[in-house]
Amino acid sequence: MSYFTEDSSVDVVNGRMGADVSPRLQEVMSSLVRHLHEFIKENRITQEEWDYGIQFLTRTGQICSGERQEFILLSDTLGVSMLVDAINNRRPAPATESTVFGPFHVADAPIREMGANISLDGKGESCLFEGRVLDLAGNPIAGATVDVWSDNADGYYDVQQPDLQPKWNNRGRFITGADGRYSFRGIRPVSYPIPDDGPVGQMLGDLGRHPYRPAHMHYLVTAPGYQKLVTHTFVGGDDYLSSDAVFGVKESLVAPYESIAGGETLWRSPFDFCLTAV
Repeated sequence: MSYFTEDSSVDVVNGRMGADVSPRLQEVMSSLVRHLHEFIKENRITQEEWDYGIQFLTRTGQICSGERQEFILLSDTLGVSMLVDAINNRRPAPATESTVFGPFHVADAPIREMGANISLDGKGESCLFEGRVLDLAGNPIAGATVDVWSDNADGYYDVQQPDLQPKWNNRGRFITGADGRYSFRGIRPVSYPIPDDGPVGQMLGDLGRHPYRPAHMHYLVTAPGYQKLVTHTFVGGDDYLSSDAVFGVKESLVAPYESIAGGETLWRSPFDFCLTAV
């Protein structure tokens, strides 16, 4: 019989697993225990630090609600969400790169006509978003759904301000035709802080980090026979491109924003999406 000691901790804890445990669960939990115990030993965690960590996780859970997921925020700000995304979305060139989904998507946004205006509150600098949905060979994909959403000019999504913003503000879905093209009018997005009034915000402050995300437009692009694409396009020149609080920026996703003189919108942002077959 093996008893728990500082030296034998990993073997004793992992040795308590039952014989009929799922192989994948055993693999993941054994690795978690091993790395967690190594972390504690390497950093010689004190009782006071352990107590603080437990309190931090408790407060993180307590602030969660149907509208707020502080644990996802914690994962995002530690780079874990982006790492999981990178591992699970390895695609061949020239496929469009993915990034984090974010907490503000709402399913079943209205399907709108091509060129429609998704900005319903009349705020912000108008922008035409347009481009094509293509396969890896550059052929247009018909019947692709381009689901888009963004913050408003004040840096808030409609679900954050249900009493102030119109429902479905800065949201919509567009279905491509035979030419694979999409187009819609919205606003040039603005940078905004992630919710920083909870334990994750306190953690960022303690680490000397800011809570801001660079300005971006969200896209969820799907088509029969192709892998789902979750991505953003980022506003070139934004102050927070190199210090995104959730590490979501990729160079290939920084989109042009061209000033339009005398047009229907103040800006134009062209961007093509390239999907990978299933």
